[in-house]
Amino acid sequence: MQRFTDVRGLPSIEKLVRSVEDTPAAISTDVTGRVPEWINGSFLRNGPGKFEIGNQTFNHWFDGMALLHQFKISNGQVTYRSRFLSSDSYQANKENNRIAVSEFGTVTVPDPCKSLFQRFLSRFQLPDPTDNANVSFVTYKGDYYVSTETRNMRRVDPETLETRERVDWTKFVAVNGATAHPHTELDGTTYNMGNSYSLKGSCYNIIRVPGSKTSQDETLEGATILCSIPSQHKGKVSYYHSFAMSENYVVFIEQPIKMDLLRIATGKLRGRSISDGFYWEPKNDTVFHLVNKHTGKVSGVRYLAKPLATFHQINAFEEDGLLVVDMCVSDDGTAISNYNIQNLRKSGEALDEVYNTLSRNFPRRFVLPLDVDASTPYGCNLNTRLNSTASCVRIAEDKVLCSHEDLHGEQLHQYGGLEFPQINYSKYNARPYRYFYGCGFRHLVGDTLIKMDLREMQMKVWDHAGLYPSEPVFVPAPGATEEDDGVLLSVVITPEKDKSTFLLVLDASTFEELARAAVPVNIPYGFHGAFNAAA
Repeated sequence: MQRFTDVRGLPSIEKLVRSVEDTPAAISTDVTGRVPEWINGSFLRNGPGKFEIGNQTFNHWFDGMALLHQFKISNGQVTYRSRFLSSDSYQANKENNRIAVSEFGTVTVPDPCKSLFQRFLSRFQLPDPTDNANVSFVTYKGDYYVSTETRNMRRVDPETLETRERVDWTKFVAVNGATAHPHTELDGTTYNMGNSYSLKGSCYNIIRVPGSKTSQDETLEGATILCSIPSQHKGKVSYYHSFAMSENYVVFIEQPIKMDLLRIATGKLRGRSISDGFYWEPKNDTVFHLVNKHTGKVSGVRYLAKPLATFHQINAFEEDGLLVVDMCVSDDGTAISNYNIQNLRKSGEALDEVYNTLSRNFPRRFVLPLDVDASTPYGCNLNTRLNSTASCVRIAEDKVLCSHEDLHGEQLHQYGGLEFPQINYSKYNARPYRYFYGCGFRHLVGDTLIKMDLREMQMKVWDHAGLYPSEPVFVPAPGATEEDDGVLLSVVITPEKDKSTFLLVLDASTFEELARAAVPVNIPYGFHGAFNAAA
């Protein structure tokens, strides 16, 4: 197995992936420092919170039962509540006191109460996609949903965290699932992506959802497929966790993390989970596909790059006939399999080995020329941006070869790269920008918070030993005129101290700590969040 680093003596993070109880009734927090009084709303977080059902344990971090969190902020005070998502998967597991619904890394075993023949037949049935939506909070038409990457979302009440109806993408558009990272425009119009499979082949589909409702109870009504992009390989499609969007384009990155559809379809028969069908194919190039948001037309130019793996894009924008795409990138795509529960609960040299076999993620920029036609020259760099080291060279009539430039200096290597990137989304998504924020990864989870300044190529760091901050979410100050005028919110886990998790409030400009709101309960390390401003 390839090793990328030689880190020794990592502390145990087993307590970051332990099962906890939920806290449905709001409780007070202990605030130290000063929470700015202009912050008025709820910081919502999502992630796994239960890793065992009965005497069975889920195999993968992505499998844990969704636990929803709310930090309600008003007049400088903070309350906390949490609820397990009352999904069909959660209820089935609870009623059977065992893992009754298959998840990404865990395949359920036949019900022991059924006859031998019934158990045999059950192996030939395709599993129902889970609605254990433990990845993110998203909005469509002003309503909050929790999402994973299957076809099922759940509408939720952001005030109480109570679970509402299940919403199935296939009832509205012909896709088999959708990402947990849609993009939303100022008028509420939302774009997402989802795959579709048929005997004719597989397609990546760009989805557009209207920004407003025609009736109070509607969900995804009016959703349409903007366009479909055929997969390069019929039975082996690219995995993607998110995509990028500029003012006029949706950017889909077809990367060489592959899903073997036959292995996934026959997994239950073989007793193997969905994750068994994922693999890294570094012989394949990465392809950037550009889709015009207004016409649905896919660019006839294929923008190629060397094999890379990306889970989260930072931003994308158009300037002077060029499309700039910034994203967190690794040179190896095998990371998903390393995040099983057994690995995260290891200690000593075994834990070090798991970390050292993971490739780090770093922020990189790709520059794509938009106007490639008969007059565009071959063999020369089409990137005209000043002081940019990225290149884009036309190598064929419909092909441009792209190489990246780093959006960081050597200092970022000290912090293990960067992931969970966030920006001032409401003002700067799909526009030129200066700052982004994220977690440094000197461990298997984030252990620092980082601010990157793209103009000065400098970084600021929040770093406290033994503390593990979550994805930082930017909240702009009222009337802000500067891009970084606001705060960052992050939930910080403290595995060395019991029941001392806290909400951290950072000044996004100075990166100085403003306040901590300590919660007297244990919270596992989660995935993504959102700030729901009070009306």
